[in-house]
Amino acid sequence: MAPFLKLLRLWPWLAAITSGLLYAGCFAPFNYDWLCWVALIPLLAAVWFSGENSKRRWLRDLSLGYIAGLIFFWIVFSWLRTVTVPGLILVGFYMAFYGAFWGWFCGLLRPGLRKIQMKKEPTGLDAVSARLTQKYQQQSGRPEPASPEVAVPEESPARRSPWLLSTNNLRLAFFLAAAWVTHEWLRSLVFSGWGWNSLGSALHAQLALIQIAEFTGVAGLSFLVAFTNVILLTSARRFILEAQVRPMRPHYDLTLTMSAIIGVMAFGLHALHSHPPTKPLNVALVQPNIPREQKFTAAFAQATFDQFSRLSRPVLETNSRADLLVWPESSMPGPVLEDELSYRFVMDFSASARTDLLLGTIEQDETHVFNAALLVSEGGAHVQIYRKVHLVPFGEYVPGRHTIPLLARIVGDQVPADFDFGREHTVFNLTNGKAKVAPLICFEDTIGDLTRQFVLGGANLLVNVTNDGWFLQSAGSQQHVANAIFRCVETRLPMVRAANTGVTCFVNQFGNITQILLDEKGSQYTEGVLTGEVAIPAERELTFYVQHGELFAECCVGVTILALVFVSVRFVRRRRSV
Repeated sequence: MAPFLKLLRLWPWLAAITSGLLYAGCFAPFNYDWLCWVALIPLLAAVWFSGENSKRRWLRDLSLGYIAGLIFFWIVFSWLRTVTVPGLILVGFYMAFYGAFWGWFCGLLRPGLRKIQMKKEPTGLDAVSARLTQKYQQQSGRPEPASPEVAVPEESPARRSPWLLSTNNLRLAFFLAAAWVTHEWLRSLVFSGWGWNSLGSALHAQLALIQIAEFTGVAGLSFLVAFTNVILLTSARRFILEAQVRPMRPHYDLTLTMSAIIGVMAFGLHALHSHPPTKPLNVALVQPNIPREQKFTAAFAQATFDQFSRLSRPVLETNSRADLLVWPESSMPGPVLEDELSYRFVMDFSASARTDLLLGTIEQDETHVFNAALLVSEGGAHVQIYRKVHLVPFGEYVPGRHTIPLLARIVGDQVPADFDFGREHTVFNLTNGKAKVAPLICFEDTIGDLTRQFVLGGANLLVNVTNDGWFLQSAGSQQHVANAIFRCVETRLPMVRAANTGVTCFVNQFGNITQILLDEKGSQYTEGVLTGEVAIPAERELTFYVQHGELFAECCVGVTILALVFVSVRFVRRRRSV
């Protein structure tokens, strides 16, 4: 019995761990996306239904959220171990603070107990005595005496009246869903941001549901899923209470939530059947699958050149010549514009290919080093360059490297120096004028607000060049593309992705992967070329998201701030009244 009691006391912490596990199960390599609809329920239950006698309950709530976040981030970003184990540990410790915020906020809005008036009925022997007395009084014609009062038990469901009201549950779900979106929004901004694997992005394969991102971005899906989690828990609690308190009332909160999900799906199905006019563009994507220990080694430079030539030449010699040839991030062994060998190979190849060549490279001078993309045309006579605007923290630069040296030591020699930030969202113009390209480098295709800047600048084709070879054959590349496909829905533009290894594919304007490079065994970790025709929009039409950006998320931030102000004012008034 003693071990059972100890386990019972630990249930809130086990529930928080369960939420972290369920949330991580939504993403690669597991991909049980349906878990997102219930992943937050154990954590919510732990915050609301435990710790009543804790002296610092707010700290307990915060700790429960932190534990759930820690488990989630350590599992879902476990592929970072292929680069740096200390970095993985550090990322988990940092990211978990966002989960802690939401756990604390849930406790802040915890439904309170409120006494209500109800008829007090006698029980036991008192009930028998009352009935006999009532019968005697009726027969004798005497007035009926007042019934003896029996106190309502402390744990009576009647004292938990907020759970029984649909309006209260809807309001609670609204504020908690807004707070969830707020913490995801903050995570995408702080330290230049890393917003991967938000709650809404778990639905990346559900095409009918994700079409709403055209208006709200991924934040709208996160709001819907978090809202549903809260309503499912409040509805379960309400059913339990209504089994004791009669009569049962209509569950408008659950009905409206299910109706909202159906409405979002109906909109998505309608959007999937729309076919705006398009024009074709032939694209060839090269995936060389060069091991990361060979990419920047001088001894393997010629082997790298031969690999790209061998894969690219057959595509250019066919009758259906590609309008655009794409090589992945950091393709060449040296900076193309500074290294003589790399420069000569790229320019000679471009001259003989007679097509536009887009590739990733390093650009450096005496004082700056950039992760960059080049569009080489007309044999090198015309070169366009984009310097990466959004750098990956602890991957391409170390935040606070000079103010907190410990951070640089933890990451180790994987990031020996920092890249510099680019300043302009440069749009590439193809020679034939068929398309204007947004050259997204590495993780930039996972950032909605950044991608829309290119579209506002005139881009009508999204091109991602990446080097997911750092993560070997882990879930990192699968998570990368799962987060990237939302850019197509948000902008209603197609995307092509060329990876050194990982996921080289075509994605249409609905977020559907139409072509993917696989070997004969079905593995994505291979070398090869993927060719296809991309449907470019014939007319320029900006979506609501492109025009207004993360407006939905920003509104959620405003709602969360107002909720915090309201709760703070109420707390101060209570303290003064005491």
